[in-house]
Amino acid sequence: MSKRITLKTEILVEGLKFPESPRWHDNKLWFADMEAYKVMTVDLKGKTKTIIERLSPVSGLGWLPDGRLLIVSVEDCRLLRLDPEGVTEVVDLNNFGTIYLNDMVVDKKGRAYIGNFGFDYFHEKPFAPTKLILVTPDGDARIVAEDMAFPNGTVITPDDQTLIIAETFAARLTAFDILEDGSLSGRRVWANLKSLAPDGICLDAEGGIWAAAPGRGRVVRVLEGGKITHIIKVENDAYACMLGGPDRRTLFVATSTHTRTSGRIEYVEVDTPGAGLP
Repeated sequence: MSKRITLKTEILVEGLKFPESPRWHDNKLWFADMEAYKVMTVDLKGKTKTIIERLSPVSGLGWLPDGRLLIVSVEDCRLLRLDPEGVTEVVDLNNFGTIYLNDMVVDKKGRAYIGNFGFDYFHEKPFAPTKLILVTPDGDARIVAEDMAFPNGTVITPDDQTLIIAETFAARLTAFDILEDGSLSGRRVWANLKSLAPDGICLDAEGGIWAAAPGRGRVVRVLEGGKITHIIKVENDAYACMLGGPDRRTLFVATSTHTRTSGRIEYVEVDTPGAGLP
């Protein structure tokens, strides 16, 4: 059995609340500080900037082909777009029974795959399976996968042929084939993570997936089939991660306490660069 490699992070920025959905874009790390209701950026020197501030939590981020930013509005279950003149609503997804929206990935055509809670997690309601929703750039929405156990962080492979998503409450990564119209087929278990509940994820150029594992104070790199090759331990809990930097070999980790009041962006250099989306 090959030895797992353990890495240690450094702190890039602290004083946040609950950073989520980190994305490397335009030579900066973009992220949502969910509990501060902000979308922010931070550069490699730790300088932050607030892009927008809302009145309720925001989460998943992605970009249309023309460069406009898409933003998930969590509690009111809407997909938003940041236009030059301000924030525009793309679509209201309340009719899909999502309860709370969460993370998403946006493909090269601007189609957004949006996950959601499916039950009232914050008020300790019973777990219920939910669905994955596809939203086109013009706001058309449809279900592309059902019976999902809290669909969360999501990646798309560089060839645009495969979508892999974290099913947090099933402790697994699940893969789908992406059809020409954005529909999904060929559902299969990509990796069973057993005692780890994956949250935010990102993909590297060797096909490994880094997965944040809240409740375990770590991020792990896993291969298809479930083999864990690397472990990154953090002081608090890791909720999301993203490969970025000039050569995409900097792994950024979004961490916070269980009270969602002491958030950080941490980082560590890794050997294999990021690939695919987001």
